Amino acid sequence: MNKEFFINNRRRLGERIEDNSILILFAGTAPYKSADEQYKFIPNRNFYYITGIDESKIIYLMKKINGKISETLFIQRPDPVMAKWIGATITEEEAIDKSGIEEINYLDKFEDIIGSLLNRNRIERVYLDLERQEVRVNITESQYFAKMILERYPYIQIKNVYYDIADMRVIKTEEEIDLIRKAISVTNEGIMNMIKNMKPGMMEYEIEAYFNFTLMSRGIRNKAFEPIIGSGINGTILHYTDNNSRTKDGDLILFDLGAQFKYYNADISRTFPVNGKFTDRQKEIYSIVLRANKAVEEAAKPGLPFRKLNEIAKTVLIEGCKEIGLIKEDDEISKYYFHSVSHYLGADSHDVGSYDVVLQPGMVITNEPGLYIEEEGIGVRIEDDLLITKDGVENLSMNIIKEIEDIEAFMNK
Repeated sequence: MNKEFFINNRRRLGERIEDNSILILFAGTAPYKSADEQYKFIPNRNFYYITGIDESKIIYLMKKINGKISETLFIQRPDPVMAKWIGATITEEEAIDKSGIEEINYLDKFEDIIGSLLNRNRIERVYLDLERQEVRVNITESQYFAKMILERYPYIQIKNVYYDIADMRVIKTEEEIDLIRKAISVTNEGIMNMIKNMKPGMMEYEIEAYFNFTLMSRGIRNKAFEPIIGSGINGTILHYTDNNSRTKDGDLILFDLGAQFKYYNADISRTFPVNGKFTDRQKEIYSIVLRANKAVEEAAKPGLPFRKLNEIAKTVLIEGCKEIGLIKEDDEISKYYFHSVSHYLGADSHDVGSYDVVLQPGMVITNEPGLYIEEEGIGVRIEDDLLITKDGVENLSMNIIKEIEDIEAFMNK
């Protein structure tokens, strides 16, 4: 990603914060897995979106005093001993080149500089990314810092900048869209590699291995999320990730997966017959879901309320399920369809942003209707990634096969 992208993001963010304030963002650290083993480090996406830096422990500081903005990046001081164990940390020159931030300091100076700022300047508020998914999740570095500031500087107002950054991330630039296109393209390759080599009796994780190999062979080491490879009844479990069952002749298999390219994600679902041939019943169910998928894509355009998409999908699914006698009343659909049809897609698979909005050009959203009939062991989900354009919509994943005839023709070559 060009550093101008991050410089522009910081400029836009600086316009959103009030005068006589400072803003602090933390890259984060990798949590421990067990004993002294840590999980692989993944940068906080808001931090990365603002700085372009993907190294742990780094801190970004923006000061807005008397209308003037200045910024500092705090990096780890070089440590030759640790470099022999885990590798060298980012240098000042590298940090400047990646982020476009000219003032670089070291982490061991951070608290002194913050203390001096709060003491000598008329700082009235501190902006922090205070995102919190659940009440009981561990306290974040930003939340710990907010607590410390309130205890030691009770006159300072703490402000949550999370929603400001989330709003900015909703509309994608052409550069971001290109990264998503690349992730989708490699995901398509992985899907084709799986179904080309798939046959009844294989373990789900054996099939998954073909996807993982495709990504690694293309230089992509990260996935959007842990792949869902659910055959038979496993395909009716929304977030099934065990992938440890043996596939059976006559079953469907549901894939929900995506490559991650330079921190931008694909999110694709497809459903295929393990043996290459749909049964008549499977065709019935699949056709209903495909009809809903196409109806959502056709309706998506600027000005349409985001939440309207799910209403459109449900209407088609209800009509189809009534036609085949699966349900009699509209509210019975919740037994077979129990999620929403769309979410944002970008630097997070379930990307940030409010859903109480109308669609706008530059949004990238998913389109994923499904039906999950546990008693029949049939789970079908068809998910595409859509770009809202000024004229309507572009299906970024249109090249990934989903028509029954195309699937059967490819799998039975």
